[in-house]
Amino acid sequence: MEGPVIRVDGSQKSGSGTILRHAVALASLSGEELEMTHIRAHREKPGLRPQHLRSLLACCEMTGGTVEGAAVDSTRIVYRPGTWVERSQFSWDIGTAGSTTMLAFTILPLAIFSGRALEFTITGGLFQDFAPSAFHMQRVLFAVLSQMGVKTTLRVVRPGYVPKGGGIIQVESLPVEGALRPLSLLRRGHPIRVSGISLSSHLGAQQVSQRMAQCCQEVLCKRNIDTHFEIVEDDTALQKGAALFVCAQTDTGCLIGADWAGAPGRTSERIGAFVARSLLEDLDSGATVDRHLADQMIIFAGLASGTTEYIVPRVTEHVETNLWLIETMLGAKTSLEGQRVRIEGIGFRRGP
Repeated sequence: MEGPVIRVDGSQKSGSGTILRHAVALASLSGEELEMTHIRAHREKPGLRPQHLRSLLACCEMTGGTVEGAAVDSTRIVYRPGTWVERSQFSWDIGTAGSTTMLAFTILPLAIFSGRALEFTITGGLFQDFAPSAFHMQRVLFAVLSQMGVKTTLRVVRPGYVPKGGGIIQVESLPVEGALRPLSLLRRGHPIRVSGISLSSHLGAQQVSQRMAQCCQEVLCKRNIDTHFEIVEDDTALQKGAALFVCAQTDTGCLIGADWAGAPGRTSERIGAFVARSLLEDLDSGATVDRHLADQMIIFAGLASGTTEYIVPRVTEHVETNLWLIETMLGAKTSLEGQRVRIEGIGFRRGP
């Protein structure tokens, strides 16, 4: 007798690849068959891109599942999770500069509820627009998730940039004990420490790392914010590239991060100023999470046992989309009151 089928229209809300990634991850946890149609239907290039396909196949590999429609440009898939495989190490190469962190984010819920310690090596892009940077995942997302009981670490083995990719991250995770704990982040407090990383590859002669950091510090200094940067000059990446990350820690334990990757035509000074302004905008909004964490937290809050609440800098389509998805797939109750997000988690625990 066939079990229930979860049906998700991928063109709803933001219509982004994030819907596909999260839906496949949640179906993997529930063990239910997932049919997704109209994948990225309104995008310039509809359907699965290589990075989305790799996330889908990674979940399939971890669960011993099967999938129909697993091809680049496919707009419909049917995913059937299987019996989880007895492995502790996985390695995936996106094959392009597609985001390694997006893949890591997809498989993270599976990893923490797998019942064993796991290690992942992922090759692709680490720093690009429209994807979380490896530094943000390492120093903001993973740090906040640790307060919920998630035990993960991320190591940057080699930077990777658009268009060549070739960057490598290693992620290690330990199984969560029981259900995830909820978080209550309703008071931002005052910044007590602001620090960051200024990275450049094959650009030492141009002093790109130093210039990005200096410009960011100058903008923040005008607001009486002292910032310390770790200067990194790399010669292992497959191409020239750069990335700047900064994070403010507050006296209530909030972490507000900002970052931007280098790109042709972007000067070091423009990158430094942009990152500083992004941090200030999120701090000035009174939010208790930054613009990236605002939507990243939602899937974990939906799985947690109890009510998670936090203040976002602004309500984006990604926030609205992820709230809709956990209501649709998990049955979690959510609400938005101004900038305040409230999620009643389902207390997910993986069965024997």
